[in-house]
Order: sequence, then structure tokens, then C-alpha cells
Amino acid sequence: MYRLLLWVATAVPACGSDSAGQDAALRVLFVGNSLTYSNDLPGMLERMGLADGRPIEAVSVSRGGIALEDHWSIGSSRDRLDAGGWDVVVLQQGPSSLPESREHLVRWAGIWAEAIRAAGATPALYMVWPARARLDAFPDVIVSYRTAAEEARADLYRAGEAWQAAWSIDADLPLYDRDDFHPSVMGSYLAALTIYRGLTGRAPPSLTGLGISVEDDAVLQAAAASVPSIRR
Repeated sequence: MYRLLLWVATAVPACGSDSAGQDAALRVLFVGNSLTYSNDLPGMLERMGLADGRPIEAVSVSRGGIALEDHWSIGSSRDRLDAGGWDVVVLQQGPSSLPESREHLVRWAGIWAEAIRAAGATPALYMVWPARARLDAFPDVIVSYRTAAEEARADLYRAGEAWQAAWSIDADLPLYDRDDFHPSVMGSYLAALTIYRGLTGRAPPSLTGLGISVEDDAVLQAAAASVPSIRR
């Protein structure tokens, strides 16, 4: 089943199946903002797991524009973490391309990673992307997330680099939504393909019903495969 918890803890109906004989679900907690909850990225991962015979239960505690420090201060995300039972906790902040925001990401990723390990889970970072108007900041985004993951000893899911890889094949892929910052359905799907590989070590199944052509899906799958996750 899937549950997407927005900041107001809105319940989402479960969409499960008989899992008798299957492995226990991989339980994943996302701590992030609108780049996580846009287009229900956690739900995409659950659908992939269902299709792949690898059940995933993905829960997201997210709020637009929020940073890891805010999550820590407000406390709701820590309450979810402390409830226990998680296998992986995926942290996501904004692009964090400026020196001060990089420092902020590195510091708070480290604080969160310590708490995550204490709770018996694996910490991971979900690398995002800059706004279209600041594409020249892509290298700085990559350095920020790579540095934060290394310092925190966290796994790194390189979704932002997967976007670059996809554009290197087809520069016209519409990965941004209309605001030129948030992901389109295609952009979230590419992030989900990348994260699925990092979570499971398996090639993700393609999802149907997203309005993505077979040809574009092949490009997105190839892009995700070209940027393997960094595991600690």
C-alpha cells in the first residue's frame, strides 16, 4: 500500500495487493519538500516495487520550501523517524548550490544521518537539480550533494545527474513543470527510476499510465542506469 503524508498528515487511501509469500516490504521514509511530493514520487516507487515483486512502503513527511534544519526544528519528521521500523531514510533539500546553502546541507545531513543510524536505518540523500534559469549551477548542486553524502556517510541517489544524462540523449525532454523548477511527471519518474535502483539494487520496471512514450521511457531508463547510486 502507499501512504503519502503531507505536512497536514493527510491520509491517502491504500492501494495494496495480497503479499502472501512475498518478502517483507522495504520501509522508506522521505524527509523533504515539494521536490519529493510533486507527482507523488514515493507512490511511483511503490508501484515499481509492486510490479517488480519487491514490495515498498514509502512514507513522505514533506512541506513546500522546507529545509532539513526546519524539519529538525519542527519535530514532526523526527517523530516519524523515532517511531522506528524504517530501512532507509531519504533526505532531500533544495539545490543548495551556493556556498552558504552547501554548508547548511552538509551540516544538517550529518545531524540527520546520525539520528537515522541510531534509529537502525540507512541514511540516503536524493540529489535534485537547479531551476532552469540557473542551469549553469548544476555542477555546484552536484558538488553540494556529493559532499553532504560523503561527510554524512550516507548513500546518494543521483537524480539530478540522471536529468543531465537524459538531456545528453534528448535535449528536448520536458523534465521541468511549467514553473521551470518543480519536476514534470517525467522528471519525477526519472528521479524515481534512479532512487529505485539505489534502494533495491535492481533495474526498475517501467510504469504505464504516466503519458510517457515507449521511446522516451527507454531514454529515461538508460539515463537512470548510467548514474549508479553511491553506497557507503
